[in-house]
Amino acid sequence: MSEDRKPFRYEPIALSNESTVVAEFQPDAPSVREATYQSEAALEKAFIQQLQLQAYDYLTITSEVDLLANLRRQLEKLNKISFSDAEWERFFTTSIAGANDGFLEKTARIQEDHIQVLKRDDGTTKNVYLIDKANIHNNALQVINQYETPVGENAGARATCFDVTVLVNGLPMVQVELKRRGVDIREAFNQINRYQRDSFWAGSGLFEYVQLFVISNGTLTKYYSNTVRYGHLNEQPARRGKGGSKSKTSNSFSFTSWWADAKNQPITELIGFTKTFFAKHSLLNVLTKYCVFDVDRKLLVMRPYQIVAAERILQRIATATNHKQLGTVAAGGYIWHTTGSGKTLTSFKAAQLARGLPNIDKVLFVVDRKDLDYQTMREYERFEKGAANSNTSTAVLQRQLEDPNARIIITTIQKLSRFVTKNKKHPVYEAHVVVIFDECHRSQFGDMHAEITRVFQRYHLFGFTGTPIFAENSGTTGGPLRCTTAQVFGDKLHTYTIVDAINDKNVLPFRIDYINTIKTQATIRDKKVSAIDTERALLAPERITQIVDYIREHFDQKTKRASRYCHDGKRLAGFNSLFACASIDAAKRYYAKFAEQKKTIPEAQRLKVGLIYSFAANEEESDGILGEEEFETEGLDASSRDFLDAAIQDYNALFGTSFDTSADKFQNYYKDLSQRLKKRELDLVIVVNMFLTGFDATTLNTLWADKNLKAHGLIQAYSRTNRILNSVKTYGNIVSFRNLEQETNDALALFGNKDAKGIVLLKPYAEYYKEYEKRVGDLVAGFPLGKSIVGEAAQKAFIKLFGSILRLKNILTAFDDFSGHEILSEREFQDYQSLYLNLYAEFRSTSEAEKESINDDVVFEIELIKQVEINVDYILLLVEQYLKKKGTGDDKEIRATIERAINSSPSLRNKKDLIESFVDSVTTKTKVDAQWQSFVATKKTEELERIISEENLNAEATRTFIDNAFRDGSIAATGTAVTKILPPVSRFSKSNGHATKKQTVLDKLAAFFERYFGMA
Repeated sequence: MSEDRKPFRYEPIALSNESTVVAEFQPDAPSVREATYQSEAALEKAFIQQLQLQAYDYLTITSEVDLLANLRRQLEKLNKISFSDAEWERFFTTSIAGANDGFLEKTARIQEDHIQVLKRDDGTTKNVYLIDKANIHNNALQVINQYETPVGENAGARATCFDVTVLVNGLPMVQVELKRRGVDIREAFNQINRYQRDSFWAGSGLFEYVQLFVISNGTLTKYYSNTVRYGHLNEQPARRGKGGSKSKTSNSFSFTSWWADAKNQPITELIGFTKTFFAKHSLLNVLTKYCVFDVDRKLLVMRPYQIVAAERILQRIATATNHKQLGTVAAGGYIWHTTGSGKTLTSFKAAQLARGLPNIDKVLFVVDRKDLDYQTMREYERFEKGAANSNTSTAVLQRQLEDPNARIIITTIQKLSRFVTKNKKHPVYEAHVVVIFDECHRSQFGDMHAEITRVFQRYHLFGFTGTPIFAENSGTTGGPLRCTTAQVFGDKLHTYTIVDAINDKNVLPFRIDYINTIKTQATIRDKKVSAIDTERALLAPERITQIVDYIREHFDQKTKRASRYCHDGKRLAGFNSLFACASIDAAKRYYAKFAEQKKTIPEAQRLKVGLIYSFAANEEESDGILGEEEFETEGLDASSRDFLDAAIQDYNALFGTSFDTSADKFQNYYKDLSQRLKKRELDLVIVVNMFLTGFDATTLNTLWADKNLKAHGLIQAYSRTNRILNSVKTYGNIVSFRNLEQETNDALALFGNKDAKGIVLLKPYAEYYKEYEKRVGDLVAGFPLGKSIVGEAAQKAFIKLFGSILRLKNILTAFDDFSGHEILSEREFQDYQSLYLNLYAEFRSTSEAEKESINDDVVFEIELIKQVEINVDYILLLVEQYLKKKGTGDDKEIRATIERAINSSPSLRNKKDLIESFVDSVTTKTKVDAQWQSFVATKKTEELERIISEENLNAEATRTFIDNAFRDGSIAATGTAVTKILPPVSRFSKSNGHATKKQTVLDKLAAFFERYFGMA
């Protein structure tokens, strides 16, 4: 800030209901910004000064005693009471810092139970607010910095200093971690690793009340919830902290968020972020209104565009009500938020807030497909148990419409239409209702929509869509006054396009292969398969065979089956895919060809292929909107229904189910199929239109398309593949067997902007390969193999360079052109990878004080290394070769190859002593695999018994606990199972012995699990 611009203090006297997200942010002009070097300490000082200008009170708190005393004062002030010492002790130990409370319990207290009951000394009771959600400016905001956690018997193993903490009524609720400018922001994110055991739960555990994290290097700033933080900790199984839960993702950093203005312009500079996000009304609104603690016990914090959309819906309800516009298009509007941007959470929060408005009688959430009804219902239940009342019949819907306690109702437009047809007059038509359509599809443009809006008199109509209907893609169906989304729903209230989402990294870009020349057997290797626009030619048996051959040949490459990651508590290899066909006839032919080829393939190499379709009157619409497939199989011709029944029998044999095409069982088949897709239990599902809209599965990364797609339908279908999951999944893979290039460009221009192609699609292969050549050339020249990398600066440069090569290679491997064009030999790559992993191990083992300096700008791409893992089978093959050559002189080279392979593998390095011991002890050259299984079983038993003995554990319970861990693919860090294995220790002892013992045992068992998982 320049000298002539004197700082001023924002006083909290001018309070208003202004928007949480600023309409348009104007950053400081370049002349105003500091030009000199800024240390981390200076960055922290400037940040705190800005908070003080915004009326935050700065406190110097250095001990837990001071923190607790301040908490007591703030709660007394908020609630206008005075605690006696006895009352405070009682309230603190029961309602704030219970002995068994972890971060989940404390999060639930803030989000769901923020009014606690105080039992007073005279026997009366009083409600005590931890945070005032109705009148947010009654809450006190304070800031402290460099708070040092207590050390000792009742605390962590070592002191930890937190950078900056925002206290709300004395409770730590926002934690800010800073790095100096120029340092990778991911290192600020990774710094939480240093807090997991020694910090947040230490002492009274008040820092487990932190709801939000903010990370910044001054230039870039992001925020995220405590659930993302704990998910990140639990990605490292050997280091779970108190209160942890199963990891839901393999790359939690992907779920951090940018703050932005209402025009979706990111506000990344720390000071600009502070002026907007940390504005008192904005921060308190985010904490009290725009966090959702769902039934999975995950805290979801909304992104700025979601908050804007929810608030603009509320604003439109208020203004339309005041201006007496109910029952008109002017009373509603639509939200254009691209597919994959979290529309369900946004619509849920809008519905939840609308439900709370004093004049609103009902909120109807309307979907236009049964499968969306099912999926949306699950999503609503995930956000708030019982918030949504689903219905299975018109009679149930009628009861809910007549029940004043059923405030939010999910229904399909078809059921709502049937209710209207049967009830020409009904009191609900006079009620003040908010109607939210989940997806603005063609169904809302027809006669049903007109009938519903005719009978309801006092309504607000809102639509959510990722692909609006404009004049350009409106087609010729529907009434002339109901052709576009705006004509039906009214004003566009907010926009967040696919370009915005990809820029923000909230969804992935696409990589598209247009396959018009399909390489199969040598005899037809150069034969072109043109997408001739006649169904007869497209369904030629030769073409079907060639496409199936291509998919089988490239399946592992496109879905990255060599990559291993943890998802929903399970270890998975690679991703899965959908195959979109032009017709039911095509779907049948492709399924039959896959089934035929299975017979000639070993079982381990067979793809698990599913099939689903149902009757649709118009399988392809001229305007690009995908035809609606319901669950009505009765409309299928006999041949198609019989074929589908046979395919479902194949599915039943594979998974032990009992579905068929009868009405109820077919609907349950759809549900089961969708869940197995999400869990990656199926490799490929052949569809016509089903699953191409409204279906989300993060494990899907590839769409095989032999179908004409355009406009709305093309974006919807492509978007099945681009949900973020982990660092290996960097794009959605589209393999098109028809030339859809022009249709793709047109759709991106329509739903993004004229420059969308350069953002939404990956660059051409040649650009990535050119950069790859340069990076590998720099690696070989700067870090030749055989020469030590000396010095911290050189080590950091190597880590950064090799990490960039790993990221480039991860993209290049999906290009067919990359095969055979690797620059480094397999052995050279292994050697470089070993160096990389050695540095990773070395940096992780350094002392805490050293980490603060040496790890400042080090980010390791371990997840990308895991996709080129060496597995045990390969090692055993080398062992067989070693035994056969033993004593001939060639055995030394093979032994060196074994060591090199182990050193280059993240998952085998902790098993190195096991493998080497096995190689030394194996006696015969045959049945090496059986000898290995026996050897591992023995060692596994020995090591587990040693842990049981050393920690004095319940032997039987521990063996069961470990058996369950190997069955489930992860160690259960929470729940009663872990408690059963521990020796008796008082939970309430002052030394916190139970928590310390539990953590020690979990660490040992987690290390044991990692060592033996997948070994036998």
